[in-house]
Amino acid sequence: MAATNTPVLSTRALNRATLERQLLLRRATVPVKDAVGRLVGLQAQNTRPPYFQLFSRLEGFDPAALSALMESREVVRIVTLRSTIHTHTAEDALTLRPLVQPARDRELNMFRSGLTGVDLDRLASLARDLVEERPRTMKELREELLPRWPDADPRALAVAARCRLPLVQVTPRGLWGRSGQVALTTAENWLDTPAQPAATPDATVLRYLGAFGPASVKDMQTWAGLTRMREVFDRLRPRLVTFRDGNGVELFDLPDAPRPDPGTPAPARFLPEFDNLLLGHADRTRVIPPAYKGRNGVGNQSYGTVLADGFLAALWRLDETGDTAVVTVQALGELDPATREEITREAVDLLTVMAPAPAYDVRFGTFVDFGD
Repeated sequence: MAATNTPVLSTRALNRATLERQLLLRRATVPVKDAVGRLVGLQAQNTRPPYFQLFSRLEGFDPAALSALMESREVVRIVTLRSTIHTHTAEDALTLRPLVQPARDRELNMFRSGLTGVDLDRLASLARDLVEERPRTMKELREELLPRWPDADPRALAVAARCRLPLVQVTPRGLWGRSGQVALTTAENWLDTPAQPAATPDATVLRYLGAFGPASVKDMQTWAGLTRMREVFDRLRPRLVTFRDGNGVELFDLPDAPRPDPGTPAPARFLPEFDNLLLGHADRTRVIPPAYKGRNGVGNQSYGTVLADGFLAALWRLDETGDTAVVTVQALGELDPATREEITREAVDLLTVMAPAPAYDVRFGTFVDFGD
């Protein structure tokens, strides 16, 4: 239990601390690769969001810079945190992937009924040979593995290979302005590097707090997709400082990490769907007001998020048709004229960098029906 005299951090204090570490209070001037590492990866369930994440965080960001890092294999797309695809530095891809293997094992358990009689070690060995011979699609993996186990569920065979092996999506998948189907090979093969030891839980907790703190044990577990992290935090407790949130939940932090004044201005920012700022905590009220809970996504559909004064205030959508690019902003509540103007300026900057076109427009309207 947290001591009764432990300082309490307000929601705004948590908001500003997290935004500062997420490079969202002011755009940073760090190199793109350094930013990817500092943020412990970029959620990349879709191919374009990592570019929009960096646009909102880095001064003078050019999408070609991230694309070039992917082509040079200094960053890669790989399933890691929460069993979802992330864009990671090569170093993190090699060390974070084995750390989160327990989550991949849990995912694999959901397909056990389709893997009766399958020797998973043998399957992993065969799949490794296949994808290291040349990158393979999931369909190709299914077709190659099924003759070995004809009674198995073909989809389960390919999923088992993906869960057991550290598979990266090879380029041109994920490159800016280009497209390509998902083709997979091992991280070791793509990066021409031997397998590395897993990142330690202790080091990963410290990195998490540096990018998302102050945070609770449950917050970190939600971000990573791991369980039983309480003992790690307790082991690190002498190196950390503790706080409480307004509900009395114990929060941990790095002693020297920035915790700006809650009154620090927070500029309007456009975040893409699945931005880790919105997924990095169990308690998301530091960014999403309770009244807007669930409004940035319905079912499996997630929408772009507009932050105003640091908090979710609107959704956004980019439409590119012919020679015209349009950002539509759907406010979730009343926006005062100054906030609308600030959001409009940020939208124009986004269009100029991320969707250059002969004509562009920023509109305020409705494109999501919440059924209220």
